[in-house]
Amino acid sequence: KDIEGLKRGSDFIEVKCGCTSRKYGDTIGKLRVFTNGQFLISCECTPSCEEEKLTPYDFEKHSGKEGTRKWKNHIWVVMKNKKVPLWRTVLLKYYKHASNGANELTSTLAKRLFHRDEFVRCSRCKKERRFRLRTDEDCRRYHDAAKARKWKCANWPYDKITCKVDEERASRKSCRGCPRSPSCKGCTTCVCFGCFKCRFLDCKCRTCVDFVQNAEP
Repeated sequence: KDIEGLKRGSDFIEVKCGCTSRKYGDTIGKLRVFTNGQFLISCECTPSCEEEKLTPYDFEKHSGKEGTRKWKNHIWVVMKNKKVPLWRTVLLKYYKHASNGANELTSTLAKRLFHRDEFVRCSRCKKERRFRLRTDEDCRRYHDAAKARKWKCANWPYDKITCKVDEERASRKSCRGCPRSPSCKGCTTCVCFGCFKCRFLDCKCRTCVDFVQNAEP
């Protein structure tokens, strides 16, 4: 009741919300929390803005918020004339990931095929090095390194390092870049079981050959 802009519908409640960017300032919207646990935001950044059914992730991106995507921290509501992040309100109690997962099929999060970070162990020092799988080139680098019999730290594609450089801490390794949860153990959002971004027509390894032979045209 203390949240500004509260309205009640037959199967939802609506409140005023916003997200603040250093570059663009406050982007205002209206958050609808449905009885099935779905969160949808209609943006009011300009009179001509036509974004009416944004997921929280997309609204955060639409507002120009920089840095790590943490919409539960970055999207706020107004309570007693103060901006309060969603994670500090009772609204998140009604959020259901399953309901919003179906909605994300139309979001930019689902449109981009996500691959989480992977590690390759050096054949000499036995230390693991992180590979970021964000682009086609990144995926090919990891693929070639993973199938190499004697991959070494000196072959790491990002920086020139030696085996003397310490590997990442175990706590840091647990963060694999999943957009849903930083410490995700593996989910349908961040684990790919084969696509034309991480499987290659010109590669003769068994993994790629099997995928290409069975992939839909």
